[in-house]
Amino acid sequence: MKYIEVSFTIKPATEEACDVVAALAAEAGFESFCDWEDGIKGYVLADSYDKEKLDEALSSFQYPGVVVSYSATDAEDKNWNEKWEEVGFEPIILGDRCIIYDAKNDKPTHNYDIEIGIDACQAFGTGTHETTQLMVESILASDIMGKRVLDCGCGTGILSITAAKCGASEIVGYDIDEWSVENAIHNAKINNVDIEILEGDKKVLSHINGMFDFVLANINRNILIEDMPSFTELMSSDCIFMISGFYEEDSDILQKEAEKHGMSMVRKTTMNNWCCMSFKKD
Repeated sequence: MKYIEVSFTIKPATEEACDVVAALAAEAGFESFCDWEDGIKGYVLADSYDKEKLDEALSSFQYPGVVVSYSATDAEDKNWNEKWEEVGFEPIILGDRCIIYDAKNDKPTHNYDIEIGIDACQAFGTGTHETTQLMVESILASDIMGKRVLDCGCGTGILSITAAKCGASEIVGYDIDEWSVENAIHNAKINNVDIEILEGDKKVLSHINGMFDFVLANINRNILIEDMPSFTELMSSDCIFMISGFYEEDSDILQKEAEKHGMSMVRKTTMNNWCCMSFKKD
């Protein structure tokens, strides 16, 4: 798929300023970032690049003495995660129940109730990011046995795989990125779980039959708000809507939006200012 590379010049390029710019760009559809000497570089699907949307997101950046500018160009058509994939990641242990490990390496010898191997190929969701860990922990804390689950923006498929290993009866996931779709299918196979993975955005929801008991979405704030009406159309009575991908300061906005759609918050957790919330359909 074709990507746009945007170079964000941030002066001075403090870690905090770079993190905020990345979070704002993510709201405009950017998928990944890397550091460079003058700030950060961001990558967004060419079909999703919207300069007006990016400008609108950056307009809320208000740090006295910090100036942000950017330039955009076509990104080289290659696997941007190639070096990272070669190195892999260290096992992530959540409580004493679950371990997420790099499937390229041998599975750790210590046994856990839930063991998830992820072979990441240019897809978000290895478990290293706070939002993924928060979502996995929330799934582990839920009664998902025998439930039907929808995974929105599935990435590597890690949330779907967690749900499957917790006993979900049926799982459907989707992602706009073809790399992610292929990777989620691959990871489902190596974890010996059955998951249906579709390619597309919220429009694919109109082709899915039946209602869901759990709807999972680890996506940025703006997409969550924009797609929430579509999510609610597939929610069964008493459905649990579990979301992350945003900072704690955005939680009030998302709570109000969920309440507009007849949901009430039942759980909220945070990690390093990232937030995860679960709502129950009233």
